Amino acid sequence: MADRQPVAVSAPGKVLLAGGYLVLVRKHTGLVFGLDARIHCIVQEIPTSSGVVLSEISVKSPQFENAVWHYGYRWDGKDGGMHMSELRRDADLALSRNPFIETALCYALSYIGSVSSPVIAPASITVLADNDYYSTPSDLDLTDGFYNFGVPISKAHKTGLGSSAALVAALTAAVLTHYLPTKLLDITTDIGKRRLHNLAQAAHCAAQGKVGSGFDVASAVYGSCLYKRFSPEILSSHAEPGAPGFASQLRATVDDADSKWDTEIMKDKVKVPEGLRLVMCDVSVGSQTPGMVKQVLAWRKANQEEADWLWDDLQTANDALAKELTALADADATVAPDYSRLRMCFSAIRELIREMGEKSEVPIEPPAQTKLLDACEAVEGVVGGIVPGAGGYDAIALLIQDKQSTVKALKDLLDSWKFKGEGVGGGKVSMLGVREEMEGVRLEKLSEYESEYLQ
Repeated sequence: MADRQPVAVSAPGKVLLAGGYLVLVRKHTGLVFGLDARIHCIVQEIPTSSGVVLSEISVKSPQFENAVWHYGYRWDGKDGGMHMSELRRDADLALSRNPFIETALCYALSYIGSVSSPVIAPASITVLADNDYYSTPSDLDLTDGFYNFGVPISKAHKTGLGSSAALVAALTAAVLTHYLPTKLLDITTDIGKRRLHNLAQAAHCAAQGKVGSGFDVASAVYGSCLYKRFSPEILSSHAEPGAPGFASQLRATVDDADSKWDTEIMKDKVKVPEGLRLVMCDVSVGSQTPGMVKQVLAWRKANQEEADWLWDDLQTANDALAKELTALADADATVAPDYSRLRMCFSAIRELIREMGEKSEVPIEPPAQTKLLDACEAVEGVVGGIVPGAGGYDAIALLIQDKQSTVKALKDLLDSWKFKGEGVGGGKVSMLGVREEMEGVRLEKLSEYESEYLQ
């Protein structure tokens, strides 16, 4: 058997600019932008001596302490898929288990085993995160390689860019590309991306223990898009790894021979006009997103008619934002753009988000964030801003004119900004070095990585 060549794949982060809470309901959509901060996965074969049989895959994330996992694997004889077991776990590292890595590997290898009969050779996988996924020192040059955070992953402060979805998408794509010939699956083709998307959705839902909306995985695979979720029943009744028939069911789900997947991923409905860019700002306070979502959905269930009116109004406002962005992107480039309608779109969405927060008693756009957004929108060149996703104190997203003077004025404002009152005194805000990314998962050149990450 010929040696398999090393493979490098990356997937982008995300921001749900419009459609928080709405995207959970299938009749509504979410306006999702990919971000150019990426998770990278490099898969390389582990050389073994002649006659030596090794069934091990090692995964390391060298930017963090103790971020090394070793897995043994064997095929389940009852069509139960690939059985994974973590090897050589030190008792002191018991809390370092990574369900997203373990589950993504299990699902990817189970799918590979169901479509082919490859020899799963031992492999080493390196996972790298672009620096903006985590809070970094303010004086760090973010163009200077992959920062060594010097702490366990659990101690690193995430900036909320969707690291778990990007990890699952990149890892799944890299493993599939490494072990399967392109005639069976090619992630650069439409059908290859669809199958990658379906497999990554299944693995991500299994890893987090629930069937979410999936917008983050969709963005990791496809990049920026207008997204309508899949029906939860597609995955909610799926067998678990090890159960008889799991592998065959997984293949049927991924290949979608019976066309059950009703996800709508509309790439052509999302554009950023030339001369504008997205800016993400990390707020060091943070929110308990699952609790917020649970409370909003409980209010919606108890006030269905009122909530439906509000959801529909928000959908109309979100659609207007996407339509105006597209109109500006397609406009005559020789005519000076008019951003007044775009500003009105942001104002309308923010007003409805605050109404949702007041009625559900959830701080979706809390007063401290309102003050921050108002101050940012007063900066020359800032078109509009919003508290993205589920809201709270995690972050703000801004659409600005792509000019250095605007970026500098914003940075000067944020460097001196501190939340006051609201029970969040002392929270700091920092501008991340990311912007919108239209492309999703992609193959990377190995020459782009330092030799220390390659065998």
